[in-house]
Amino acid sequence: MSLTNVLIGVNVAVFLWELATGGPGTDHGWLFGPYVVVYGEWWRIVTGAFLHGSIMHIGFNMLALYQVGSIVERAMGTARYFVVYACALVGSGFAVLWFNYNQPTLGASGAIFGLFGALVAIGLSLPPRGMSLVTQTVPIIVINLVLGFVIPNISVAAHVGGLVTGFVVGWLVFQIPSRYRDRANALINGQPAYAGAEPPGAVETIEQPPDAAPHEEEGAPPLEIRDPRE
Repeated sequence: MSLTNVLIGVNVAVFLWELATGGPGTDHGWLFGPYVVVYGEWWRIVTGAFLHGSIMHIGFNMLALYQVGSIVERAMGTARYFVVYACALVGSGFAVLWFNYNQPTLGASGAIFGLFGALVAIGLSLPPRGMSLVTQTVPIIVINLVLGFVIPNISVAAHVGGLVTGFVVGWLVFQIPSRYRDRANALINGQPAYAGAEPPGAVETIEQPPDAAPHEEEGAPPLEIRDPRE
């Protein structure tokens, strides 16, 4: 089972627990600055990223996680993918503490934005055709960031924090030589992969998250990224 599917399973299980114990409107571990800094509840950086405010919120987030996460996991390998996701989750959380200190925040989309950042890093690391991956991913990121300023209850800080962290960490870990990097390079640039290698699968349809409460880290309308080999 892929790590992406495990993450989706954990998010869904946590949401069902929310429903069974007071509903999404109850504080089950939201990321809230005063509780974290004053009372030392730093674990909220993690728990807040696995909580969701509605069925629509978790539905869109998990769809986005499945689509972009599956691509990044195949391109980087499970271990590096985990490092990117975990770092983006933490980076997103610290951005919230800095810019939205007094606003309760929950949702997985800060970490998901980190995966979009990692996808851009992968494209930049695989010239020349990797640039097509970048030019297709960047508009999705921009649209989602703009919507964050338009739609209420969206934590732009969480999105930007996750995006920047995911890009930086994704670029760093992808530079380390590995069979996954070789496969991604072969796939993106149309070269035959070495014997026995199963290509990581290029770029598929990717969608982003939308709305809910208190401060949810969601996204935008469905957009499509096509395989750069087409």
